[in-house]
Amino acid sequence: MTQATAEGSADERLARRDPLRRLLVRPEFGALIGAVALFVLFSVTADAFLQTSSFSNVLYSASTFGIMAVGVSLLMIGGEFDLSAGVMVISSALVASLVSFQLTLNVWAGVAISLVVTLALGVLNGVLYVWTRLPSFIVTLATFLMLAGANLGVTKAVTGNVASDSIGDMDGFQSAKGLFASEVGIGGVNVKVTVFWWIGFTAVATWILLRTRAGNWIFAVGGNADSARAVGVPVARTKIALFAGVAFCAWFSGMHLLFAFPAIQSGEGIGNEFFYIICAVIGGCLLTGGYGSAIGAAIGAFIYGMVNQGIVYAGWNPDWFRFFLGAALLAATVLNHVVRRRAER
Repeated sequence: MTQATAEGSADERLARRDPLRRLLVRPEFGALIGAVALFVLFSVTADAFLQTSSFSNVLYSASTFGIMAVGVSLLMIGGEFDLSAGVMVISSALVASLVSFQLTLNVWAGVAISLVVTLALGVLNGVLYVWTRLPSFIVTLATFLMLAGANLGVTKAVTGNVASDSIGDMDGFQSAKGLFASEVGIGGVNVKVTVFWWIGFTAVATWILLRTRAGNWIFAVGGNADSARAVGVPVARTKIALFAGVAFCAWFSGMHLLFAFPAIQSGEGIGNEFFYIICAVIGGCLLTGGYGSAIGAAIGAFIYGMVNQGIVYAGWNPDWFRFFLGAALLAATVLNHVVRRRAER
């Protein structure tokens, strides 16, 4: 063997990486450890936690926030925030409900119109961000305030109260409910269909991030937008698409609410955007962008679901919910920081 061959075989760029080490540097590793710890905690302290019906409720609670957390995580990896995500969910549900009821349309028509309107709101957020070059925090905060006011004002003007009229007996309701809010029987336990949609959304987002050119663009614009632009990445288009992705998730979540609860309260959704961000951050997404995963956001949502339901099953005071969620956020963030520094080395 020549000296050059010997040196080439020792090149660290060609060395095989230990599978355990690859796991340790994954962005969702910290969230996975936290999820296991909480699962053990509630399994020991709450007798009902491991019952299949109870665990189904945990998964349902996680899925309702997990679907949104997936879209928000991609946007955060791209370096931006959307503070209008919570009220946008309610806006999409209100549009579908009010249009269907007031115009006496098949509810599928309201669903389609709601999709167009909600996607337009997401694109508007992205275009305003690109055009004004203001921080996305400011742009979407303005959208949040306008949507919160419009949800309440329009609903009261049209219906005379703060809730939409029930569309439970209208044409198309049952078929739409089957898609957005039905239950699937598994082993004698009813599992909400949103759990399967949550898994599907996570799988698609993970495929986009890890197997497509668009995924490379998302990481690039989140890491350094100027450098990404210099090498030909369509930064503006990517950012707008990410805002539209959050809007699509908001539309889907809104449709679930509408067909699970036929009347929508116009003042709901305020504050949920922070829970979506918390799920993404617990899952390893950095506030500065360029790092994270959709799987991590899904695990973060699972942690949210366990804390939300586990406290109830353990018989603890539910006032402690935010404390536990904050502790999970802090612990996961610190652990993720350590993991990221290790990955960088």
